[in-house]
Amino acid sequence: MTISFWRYSHLALAISSFLFLIIASLTGIVLALEPVSDNYTSYHVNGASSLTIAELLDTVGNQYEEVLSIRQDENDFIAISAITDHGDETFYINPFTGEKIGEIIERHAIFKFMTNLHRSLFMGSIGRFFVGFASLLLLLIAISGIFLIIRRQGSVVGFFTTIVNYNFSQYYHIVFGRWTLLPIVIITITGVYLSLLRFSIIPQVDISHTVDYVNIRENPVKKRKNFEVFNKYTVGDLKAIEYPFSSDVEDYYHIKLTQKEILVNQYTGDILSEQNYPFITLVSRVSILLHTGKGSVWWAVILGISCCAIPFFIYSGFRMSLERRKTRIKNAYSSKTCDFIIAVGSENGSTLRFANAFYKALISEGKKAYITELNEFKEFDQMKHLIVMTATYGLGESPTNATKFRKILDTYNTSNSYTYSVIGFGSLSYPDFCKYAFDVDSWLKKLPYTTQLVPVHTVNNQSFESFSDWGNAWGAAMGIPIVLNREEVVSVHTKTEEFTVLHKTKAADNIDDTFLINITREGRKKVVSGDLLAIYPKEGERERLYSIGYLKETKEIQLSVKKHDRGLCSTYLDNLSERAVIKGYLIKNKSFHFPKRASAVIMICTGTGIGPFLGMIDNNIKKCPSYLYWGARNKTSLELYDNDIKQWLQTEKIKKFIPAYSRESSEKVYVQHLIERDATFIAETLKNNGVIMICGSLIMQKEVIVVLQQICNEYLKKPLNHFQNKNRILMDCY
Repeated sequence: MTISFWRYSHLALAISSFLFLIIASLTGIVLALEPVSDNYTSYHVNGASSLTIAELLDTVGNQYEEVLSIRQDENDFIAISAITDHGDETFYINPFTGEKIGEIIERHAIFKFMTNLHRSLFMGSIGRFFVGFASLLLLLIAISGIFLIIRRQGSVVGFFTTIVNYNFSQYYHIVFGRWTLLPIVIITITGVYLSLLRFSIIPQVDISHTVDYVNIRENPVKKRKNFEVFNKYTVGDLKAIEYPFSSDVEDYYHIKLTQKEILVNQYTGDILSEQNYPFITLVSRVSILLHTGKGSVWWAVILGISCCAIPFFIYSGFRMSLERRKTRIKNAYSSKTCDFIIAVGSENGSTLRFANAFYKALISEGKKAYITELNEFKEFDQMKHLIVMTATYGLGESPTNATKFRKILDTYNTSNSYTYSVIGFGSLSYPDFCKYAFDVDSWLKKLPYTTQLVPVHTVNNQSFESFSDWGNAWGAAMGIPIVLNREEVVSVHTKTEEFTVLHKTKAADNIDDTFLINITREGRKKVVSGDLLAIYPKEGERERLYSIGYLKETKEIQLSVKKHDRGLCSTYLDNLSERAVIKGYLIKNKSFHFPKRASAVIMICTGTGIGPFLGMIDNNIKKCPSYLYWGARNKTSLELYDNDIKQWLQTEKIKKFIPAYSRESSEKVYVQHLIERDATFIAETLKNNGVIMICGSLIMQKEVIVVLQQICNEYLKKPLNHFQNKNRILMDCY
């Protein structure tokens, strides 16, 4: 229930304050430009902060007949008020020479207008109250957002680890949130503080000086440049100096430093009074600087970007809420009359889309089905078949609407027997892939009145193909033809590109019916080995995804494809001739790119899983130590890649090629056996900031993961997910 509290609080706060937040963010964007504008015409003089105050006063005194005051603003510009040949003037100077270098920057009318709108909405004290209250709400929104990201990523350590891109709104809501929520927290805390200060809820504390005028001395007279206090502090410490009004001994230098104020005898240099600023005064000054960005162009830019993110958060947050509403459960039959119960565990509504598609497939076959959340599971009178569809949240935890399911099962009392099936949804980018689904399966398996219909099935990255495979297996076990509507689950991609075939091999020429196809395109969109290419084999058909290798030197996209007997897309690609045009689109897969910083890279793959590695190795011009483990049936399977591998070994783009052949001899050797054999090398690579990349079948991946887990536990004394969270183990399997 904790996650529900934070999510609903997050949404409620956003709804109640979004109008004020939009105004505050838009005005904040404009005001963030002011420090940048001020620094565009820079009157900052490098090295001036190291000058002593004595040197500054002496320089200025030699340059001007009478000086009234000196001040240093947030941008470190030194300005003086002095009497010159033109009368009383205020201007910026070079502190080394005392020469005038510019006129005082007048604040632009647009910034004055935006400041008033930003502070009070032109409504005076009432407006200031609303703005301050909106800042408080935004602070709570940001805190709840940070909590939700931590929960989603499983831990504080995983805050900046991989995020799976399920859809635009959800993905960028989290991505921008990770980088801007902390600055937004700072903006809101300082905004609330300044509002409390404005309404005197936090009291202002003024410095009060007490001067013993009776005992002020006029002797011994010292030259100003010899005053000890002026030589003790530098221009870097200085905020302002007010000169004595007259030559009377009672008039003094009033010095404002960053931490204190000092009154100095104009004749002897004695300190007449010295008062440190109260803590509240220092906090107030820092709050203003942090809230406005004045004095730091880089911080002002960060504030501006953070303000830009707020309207996007509002848009994407509301859009996600509307998308969740679309997945609301709608049942055609009462639960009391249904044989089939579909129980769903979903965090953001995406799993419900799959459940609804399956529900409609059952209804279309004339079956009575009822769909519900796992938290609402109960004793259903007519239930004969239970289908559990659930996502996993955080570190293998239940989604929001499934938190009560374990307790419900513990108290569940029924005499009815039923079959059950569990399908888990998740991403292999996360270490606890579909863990909650396996937990649910283990709980149901222990019950005396249940029978597992089909083994637990997992769906990676919302793959419709994988979901459809499960639907076919479930339907075959039940004797019910399940026809799933893809459009119920996945939005159709309307923007496609044309790719031209440059050259290819034939599947018939390889013992494994495998072939290579090289294609090119006209677009300028950046392509990286490990990205995905979605291909439409026929008009109206669903796309197939292929992991690509990109050859930078020739700017070609290369696919490694295995032709299947009834494979629509693989057959389509194999039958293509050179210069043929195919339609598709590229999908970024940043979680499976060759690492930019790694002591070494170990690549593990089987069959056509070598595809993305072909491009990664070919582009390894910096010769990062790389090792390729590859599994196939026999040595003749290697013919397709043999020439490239020999060339890479010769040019040291890979250090070693380690093949595993399962049918070369009576002893079947798989890649996991070689990984187990080289356990010490694998452990040393991980220990020394190396990266392991795995690509190929899910079956291979599961076996390799078991071995890697053993290596991590035995040699490194750390769990596998420790390295996954640090992006040191990357996977793209299917």
